[in-house]
Amino acid sequence: MSSCTLKVKKIHPDVSQMRLDFIHFNLGQPNRRTGICEDDIFLLSGGSNSKNLTICGTNDDQHIYFDVDSVEQPITITMNLSDKVISRLWEIRIVQIPFNDRVPEGCLQYHTGLNGIVKTMNFAENGRHLANQNYNICLRQEKGTCSVVYEPCHKNSFKIGPGQNNTSGVNGDAFSDVGSGDGAIATREDDSCNDRVVVPCPFEDLIMPGNVGVGFCDLSLCGSFSCPSGEADCKVETNVVPFRIGIHFGPVSREESPEDNLGVCLKYEQQLCTV
Repeated sequence: MSSCTLKVKKIHPDVSQMRLDFIHFNLGQPNRRTGICEDDIFLLSGGSNSKNLTICGTNDDQHIYFDVDSVEQPITITMNLSDKVISRLWEIRIVQIPFNDRVPEGCLQYHTGLNGIVKTMNFAENGRHLANQNYNICLRQEKGTCSVVYEPCHKNSFKIGPGQNNTSGVNGDAFSDVGSGDGAIATREDDSCNDRVVVPCPFEDLIMPGNVGVGFCDLSLCGSFSCPSGEADCKVETNVVPFRIGIHFGPVSREESPEDNLGVCLKYEQQLCTV
């Protein structure tokens, strides 16, 4: 095992966040049965919310925001690399952001534009979603838009465990993110969904292929993408603002097939207001 450490100091007291862009990020994969980073580990620590970020695997073109608002000491990036002979490559750009330009509280990732793609960490061919991940993916609400529609990138782009039962009641629990701030969004708790993606919805509209009618909006999704009656390519629309997706991949409770745990890739498109 080898290790290297980089410390990043704030260039000005007004710096509130740091954005890390993973231009290239290819480390060893996690344990494919559990999702735990055991061999190669990227660790980001020292943020003002006292929450560290641990990732591994393939994360090209991903980004994160790290809160350093009340931090005086440098943040620390640690790379622990196993002795295994594998191909590794990383190139990371770090941008320091003043308070007036910071992204909203509670967002590990922040996407802009009317449409785009969001992915969980290590979503890749032969990948496996990582364990112990709690964070929010946020979208900037663009001018003139009132809702956002999500759909899977392709037929295998929503795989989060077997998902024995995706239906549950709503309670008041919430989970906070690991990135910028301590923001939280309400969830539907489901004992069968140790790993889940949370889409907050005030109404129960699920757009079916061919506009065949109204389905449902299950706030807590696990297993494969939640389409009723075996339908394919369904879409979930929500008008809850700010636009956020909660990623909650808990600690490992059992070993599972990596093919059932690839993670999530979603296309999004913001919808113009109709009024």
